[in-house]
Amino acid sequence: MSTPAMILPAAISNPGPALPPISENASIVVQGLSKWYGDVVAVSDVTFSIDPGVTALLGPNGAGKSTTLEMLTGLLAPSAGTIRVLGKPARGDVELYRHVGLIPEQETLYPFLTAREFVRLNAVLQKLPDPDAAAERALDIVELLPDADRRLRGFSKGMRQRTKVAAALVHDPQVLLMDEPLNGTDPLQRAKLIELITTLGVQGKTVVVSSHVLHEVERFADRILVISRGKLAAAGDFRAIRDKIDEHARAVRVRCSDPRRLAEALIREATVVALRFEASIDGAPSALVAETADVRAFYRMVPLAAQRQDVHLYEVSALDDSLASVFAYVVGR
Repeated sequence: MSTPAMILPAAISNPGPALPPISENASIVVQGLSKWYGDVVAVSDVTFSIDPGVTALLGPNGAGKSTTLEMLTGLLAPSAGTIRVLGKPARGDVELYRHVGLIPEQETLYPFLTAREFVRLNAVLQKLPDPDAAAERALDIVELLPDADRRLRGFSKGMRQRTKVAAALVHDPQVLLMDEPLNGTDPLQRAKLIELITTLGVQGKTVVVSSHVLHEVERFADRILVISRGKLAAAGDFRAIRDKIDEHARAVRVRCSDPRRLAEALIREATVVALRFEASIDGAPSALVAETADVRAFYRMVPLAAQRQDVHLYEVSALDDSLASVFAYVVGR
């Protein structure tokens, strides 16, 4: 399985964006894809391919990622361009839908049904020969068998998310499209779903996951597609892009017992570009914000500096350690 090289937008170095190469192993091939509603352009001339494995689709709200996912499933017709999934047009081929699973961001559950009834309904709609066995298998995968006979109206957000995953997996699809599947899950449920997503990718499934949480994406995706303002801003290896981000100045908040004393030590460090204080209600410094040219070295250095100054650390967290960092870098802002 080949991984495409990192493609950065030409806004950084060229006048026009370079198009990612189309992989020979691609399960999904998108060329010149656009979607507009009157004068509003949701997706504009997007081209990419997706291989088996786990690919993250990243984008802020309104970027066009949900619209792109809907077009990949065939639920939404593109205004221009083509989409082929497993070698077939994404829209209008009923047999193709037998090989595609969708986990939408919106709630699509019937609250009067039990989890077992809902997942079994999806098995029946897929015309599976043994819908009961298929539902049992899917519920077991997401660890919902103990609650399978409870009404969905009594489920937590995380349990409803897992029910949607079970419904999407009931027919064992080759391609799985997941729109913010980790929303509303508690830490244990999130860890289990991330483990499941990773396992599906290892099994050779093509899994596309939209997310806006950077550290979660790092745990399950090797490849990313970044969509910004309806355009493809970057595509390729996630870690290569993240390494590039870490080369740029980053803002890190440090909460500690004595911000002023710690600042005296940090200002002498070569990796620190600038320092400022965050004030509490009474005007005293409550935290220290440092801009650093090497965030990894800064994380290693702060505990040592605090120990030398006899300062207790409470929190060290990057203010821009989020998807915004990716966008700011790849769109050249």
